[in-house]
Amino acid sequence: MNATTQNTLADLRYHARAATFAVLALLAACGGAGDAPSAESEEDLVARARGIHERVITLDTHDDISPANFTAERNYTMDLGNQVNLPKMDAGGLDVAWLIVYVGQGDLTEAGFDNAYEQAIAKFDAIHRLTGEIAPDRIGLALTSEDVRRLVAEGKKVAMIGIENGYPVGNDIGRVREFAERGGRYMSLAHNGHSQLSDSNTGERDDVWLHGGLSDLGREVVAEMNRWGIMIDVSHPSKEANLESMQLSRAPVIASHSAARTLGEHSRNMDDEQLLALAENGGVIQTVAFRSYLSPDKNTAYNEASQAVIREVAAEMGFEMPEGGQRAVFRQMQGMSEADQDAFMQQYQAVQAAAETRMAEMEDMPEPVSVADLVDHIDYLVELIGLEHVGISSDFDGGGGVTGWNDASETFNVTLELVRRGYTEEEIGLLWSGNLLRVLDEVQEVAAEMQAAG
Repeated sequence: MNATTQNTLADLRYHARAATFAVLALLAACGGAGDAPSAESEEDLVARARGIHERVITLDTHDDISPANFTAERNYTMDLGNQVNLPKMDAGGLDVAWLIVYVGQGDLTEAGFDNAYEQAIAKFDAIHRLTGEIAPDRIGLALTSEDVRRLVAEGKKVAMIGIENGYPVGNDIGRVREFAERGGRYMSLAHNGHSQLSDSNTGERDDVWLHGGLSDLGREVVAEMNRWGIMIDVSHPSKEANLESMQLSRAPVIASHSAARTLGEHSRNMDDEQLLALAENGGVIQTVAFRSYLSPDKNTAYNEASQAVIREVAAEMGFEMPEGGQRAVFRQMQGMSEADQDAFMQQYQAVQAAAETRMAEMEDMPEPVSVADLVDHIDYLVELIGLEHVGISSDFDGGGGVTGWNDASETFNVTLELVRRGYTEEEIGLLWSGNLLRVLDEVQEVAAEMQAAG
């Protein structure tokens, strides 16, 4: 069967499943049809979903961090106003957070590489401080799937480490092993901008490319990541680089935070050709709750309307709202004292709350991108490549979040929507963590074989 036929059949299955959900919802609303048994009540459905949510291991593969939030005075034992911290994980039943060693793309020079390496080490050290010094009784660092299950069984939250952008590797391939020894368990070869290892998806903007896929060093790094048990993350590199990585890798790869390009036209999403290659590779795509990736047009319409309301409310309340959304807010806070940060966040949240109240009363307010849109992508991916190749991520504190799952405290809402769509407990467990941990196991098995072979 060729790719075109596969895509067509997958699209038909996706729409058929959506139609089935609509019929089931109608029957539930009408109390069933004919002699059919009465539908499950809303109260019982929610209770069933909560039971599932408590029993499965919930795992989010992408949560950005700032080292400023990993000090004795200010850390994740506190609700800092960000999207992921221990109080919010407790409230939402999020078990595992992959904390991200992210470094933005800079100059491809020795000075640039050295600076990137220093930034990366600061984030590695911050995560180790949290699990080793600040709150070892509440959260532990996992390096394997067995670690995850053990820590959850002990009643602790779990931190894992992902590396977003291979730029800090520089030209020193030995850093791949070093990053593995520091706890890194996945790494993308590029971010937004071409690195020394790989072209980025951002090359689509101007059709300017540096390598035409992976560089020679990037190919060496793929092999080295296989050797040391680091999952290859294909969420940010170019399509050509991703296809090449999947072809070269001896182990399955992941897309740590991406969505389906068929449903959301964005260069950060994976088209069907890449998705089918991912399935053949045995990998998994962690469906990301990022508004502009899930539904770009819907998100644009809502943003334009909501920003107008927020600016209006901010002006009325005498608050100067930073331009550029949530990232701009956190950037502005980074240079403040702790007291000033708290005061700023209180004002910001007051403006947001007042604006949300006003928008809820507006009849012509566009619909925001929501958990339902996230699960639409999950449905599509499941039908195209199979449930065993699909997972869930947020990109919290890096721009992610949708209505209904806008921080870790709302994690249950994703499980609830999956239950509404008819997913079983076993399937939900695979989507939340089972598939990703299976890939991690396979990657580490390949690494053990390669190390044993010398």
